[in-house]
Amino acid sequence: MGGVFSFLKRYPFVLATVLVAIFAGILAVGPAAEVVPWVLGTFALLMAGRSFVGMVRELRSGSFGVDLLAITAISAAVAVGEYWAALVIVLMLTGGEALEDYAAHRAKKDLTALLSKSPQSASRINADGSVSVVPINELAPGDEVLVRANEVVPVDGTLTSATGEFNESSLTGESLPVEFVRGEEVLSGVVNGSGSVTLIATRAAKDSQYQQIAALVEEAAASKAPMVRLADRFAVPFTLISLLIAGLAWWFSGDPVRFAEVLVVATPCPLIIAAPVAFMAGMSRSARGGAIVKSSATLEKFHRARSIAFDKTGTLTYGQPSLTAVRTTLAQFGAGMSENRLLQLAASAEQTSAHTLAAAVTRGAKDRGISLITPEKSEESTANGVISVIDGHDVWVGKRSFIEEKVGKPLTRTELVPGELAIYVAVDRQHAGALVLKDEVRENSGSTLEVLKDQGIEHFTMLTGDDQATAKHVAAELGIDRVQANCLPADKVAAVHGIKERPVIMVGDGVNDAPVLAAADVGVAMGARGATAASESADVVILRDDISRVAHAVVVGRETVNVALQAIAVGILLSLVFMTIAAFGNLPAIVGAWMQEVVDVVAILWALRASRGKEVVPELKASSWKSPAVTSQPKV
Repeated sequence: MGGVFSFLKRYPFVLATVLVAIFAGILAVGPAAEVVPWVLGTFALLMAGRSFVGMVRELRSGSFGVDLLAITAISAAVAVGEYWAALVIVLMLTGGEALEDYAAHRAKKDLTALLSKSPQSASRINADGSVSVVPINELAPGDEVLVRANEVVPVDGTLTSATGEFNESSLTGESLPVEFVRGEEVLSGVVNGSGSVTLIATRAAKDSQYQQIAALVEEAAASKAPMVRLADRFAVPFTLISLLIAGLAWWFSGDPVRFAEVLVVATPCPLIIAAPVAFMAGMSRSARGGAIVKSSATLEKFHRARSIAFDKTGTLTYGQPSLTAVRTTLAQFGAGMSENRLLQLAASAEQTSAHTLAAAVTRGAKDRGISLITPEKSEESTANGVISVIDGHDVWVGKRSFIEEKVGKPLTRTELVPGELAIYVAVDRQHAGALVLKDEVRENSGSTLEVLKDQGIEHFTMLTGDDQATAKHVAAELGIDRVQANCLPADKVAAVHGIKERPVIMVGDGVNDAPVLAAADVGVAMGARGATAASESADVVILRDDISRVAHAVVVGRETVNVALQAIAVGILLSLVFMTIAAFGNLPAIVGAWMQEVVDVVAILWALRASRGKEVVPELKASSWKSPAVTSQPKV
């Protein structure tokens, strides 16, 4: 009973319409039956006036008011004495909002499911060993947290138990449990297995993975469908055709009732409701596949996209290069600097950077058993390298051009085989050597590009900060012939702006990709940690470290818009059929008004089909794909 009361309280005009219908029905069987037309007519015209005010407001905001048909139909029905038909149309208008809410709630249930699981409290282990249940916003980095069996991990942390088994499906979509060992990072949002574990919080709850993803989901769920422009393509001609059919029916029959009978089935609801429901359903489906689409406008852009650009490292490649060689060139104190000393200085400088290549260098040093030194001073130059003071030495680590600037002369390029890249090192303004790394192309990069090509993407570009030789090797392996290497963030932005075939999608993962993701028509952040600049500036956040999710998002976008257009077409077609029947006098106004409701339901049910579809899983065949022939590179 409380649910019914809550519904009626939320939609008072639906309640008012029902009450007026009941009141008029009671009057109709009593001695006051003659006042029924006045009751129904007055109420219907008042509600038509309310809709007219809303329509004018929409017109002022630049949107054509598709309620014009309903307003005209109500007025015409009252004018010709079809009062009950007018009331049914009013019910359609007032009930449309409730129907839309219901359908949208069903469509976005996969989006909101993540929010409903968000933990609100955590078990903190106190200094004396006791456990206190506290709100998660009271947890701070360094706190020890107990996570019991089958509980959601509340914050990002480092596992202190010997082992732990976690279900990561809420973050990655993978249902198989993953085993962690002491010292490994556990992300918030994963579900603990059958045994209790402890961890040390590394981030506050608001900065942890799950809360950041939940914020993205909340943003996506609150997104307003951009279907005004799509509906506008049909609203004006549909309105004119409906009025034309109604006017001709009146003209040839000489009966004004015929005009009202046609208009009561000229429903605008497929334009008002069905398309936004389809978009919300598509966003829900995308979320199930591991891609959070922040705005429904993005799905429409996916539908029209002609070009796509990729960052290389961490996107087309795994982004976890390994150190393969250390080459020294500098003599120090009369003797050659050892490989280990060069690597120690470089890795000590790089440990302050969050860049993927910096992590590879520090990992390579630790694998060789080399201890790192805490820098006395350190500064990062975005997309160039790191400047540090270590053991009293000025140490520069980064691109060749960056090091050349420091030493004041050109450097001899270190020898590389295809697929390798080099990081150059300068110590005390002298070229000290180079570190050689290699990053592998993802197994499913090629097949992902193949799916995108099948979806109508015509132009493929790779933008990277790496050297030309490394970039060309990866591009050749994937069949991409639009390549720009040695890119700074500004160069990537210029390259995307220079692509003429629009809309253009940009896929990247790093902090330095944030500007170009924001500059593209659609920015896609790969394998995102919720708090990164890349995910904040992107339109789509891929939750899994899996490039095939990009293809999934594009497929969902294209299919969603197709379903939305189909829902509009089905609704308009059914309305035209009923209008034609009514034009010949074979559909009484009251029956036509109820048939209008049937059209609305059919259109909405059709729109909900956007929540279903096959999973997009490109096969693992990275080097089998070849891009369409492209004769020129973008001007930048």
